Amino acid sequence: MWKTLDRNAEHWALLIFYLMLVATMTIEVIRREVFSYSSIWGEEVVRYCFIYLCWIGAAAAVRERAHIRIDVILNYVSPRGRTLIYIFGDLVTLGLACLALWLSLEMIHVSWRFGSVSHGLRVSMIWFFMAVPVGFSLMVFRLLQSLARDLADLRAGRPVYEGARMFE
Repeated sequence: MWKTLDRNAEHWALLIFYLMLVATMTIEVIRREVFSYSSIWGEEVVRYCFIYLCWIGAAAAVRERAHIRIDVILNYVSPRGRTLIYIFGDLVTLGLACLALWLSLEMIHVSWRFGSVSHGLRVSMIWFFMAVPVGFSLMVFRLLQSLARDLADLRAGRPVYEGARMFE
């Protein structure tokens, strides 16, 4: 069960938010074009689903090493050097993700203290601001997994996992 969750957690979350986004947007377009009526809550649901999609998708991309990168240098170094470059990149990204996670919690704290709510849904903004720390928490978790995998590959002398390549 844990392996399935580890492999598919982000994918299921992305699917749920994407379905909510598409369904709400479709309903709002029909309401606007057919009934000449639209709601403010529909726009908010779509906006916040998109924000969650972006942050959870970024964590999924970290897991698969699917973020855009310039890998020209990697073609000229040994497999061990390649592994070390990936480890260095993961460490830098981990540091930035931890910093961003810490800073995003301040926004949550301010929203909690002042009790801000969304205009249309009248729901606490904390639920929407949580997209950033949730995304960065997932990134930190996936980066730690990636570092563990890379260190194991380095010790065993295996080639580093580079993710799926789009262009070969």
